[in-house]
Amino acid sequence: MTKPKPPQDFAELEARITEEYASLSRRLQQTARFLLDHPQEVAFATVAKLAERAGVTPSTLIRFANSFDFKGFSEMQQLFRSRLVDELPNYAERIRAVRTATGETPDSTQLLWEFAEANREVLESLPGRIDPRDLERALDIFERAEIVHVMGARRSFVVASYFTYALHHIDKRAFLVNGLGGMHGEQMKSVGKRDAVLVISFSPYAQESREIAAEAKERGVPLIVITDSNLSPLARLADVSLVVHEAEVKSFRGLTASLCLTQTLAIALGVRQDKARDAAGKDDTSVSGQV
Repeated sequence: MTKPKPPQDFAELEARITEEYASLSRRLQQTARFLLDHPQEVAFATVAKLAERAGVTPSTLIRFANSFDFKGFSEMQQLFRSRLVDELPNYAERIRAVRTATGETPDSTQLLWEFAEANREVLESLPGRIDPRDLERALDIFERAEIVHVMGARRSFVVASYFTYALHHIDKRAFLVNGLGGMHGEQMKSVGKRDAVLVISFSPYAQESREIAAEAKERGVPLIVITDSNLSPLARLADVSLVVHEAEVKSFRGLTASLCLTQTLAIALGVRQDKARDAAGKDDTSVSGQV
């Protein structure tokens, strides 16, 4: 029998809780009401604090999470955090939400340690998450492309601009689709069939990124996507999808893993190009010697 999957986002969790509410025990119904009534607090507070506020035991919270097919409470709590990130894009609002939910005011040194530790963990896990075959397939596409067009909106723009910069430094023709003047569509008109497109986008997936990916797919232009889930709407369109999981501290997500991946792609492509030039030079020498 296939093991049931837990809800993949907050909306799905909310729908399941609503649907199954009547069949829950009295304690789990009490827990459900508290969780849905205080989603912001649930996003950050500890199990002990939430149990106290909900008037139940910590084990009840864990049992509630298990009843909806989560491995533990922290896995379910991640959906509440993702919801907050999507609904509170403003950093000031997120900071206020964290302080309200936890009662904490972390100092700069504490934050530095938390971000450094979280990013260390995602970097250590990155090589195991990326299929080497996908990495090579992406490099094949980049190597064959006459021009690599790179697009990343909002938070992803940092990664896109770095990758474009790195490609220029290995003498690979590249163009940053920056949408200056709202002209994403106009910039895409310069993309040829022998080019390639890289789109970098993370939840909640910018509409501009979706449109660029869809157009590349429709026109038959090779498309590589760097995203955060195999269920991403962009992953389904891509010729190659590279999935990265970024560090998250108090609802603030990093870019360390994505930058590391794009740096790897750029340098690996540079190595390939250098080997190809060496091979071409040897062939030229051989031909001139015969002449």
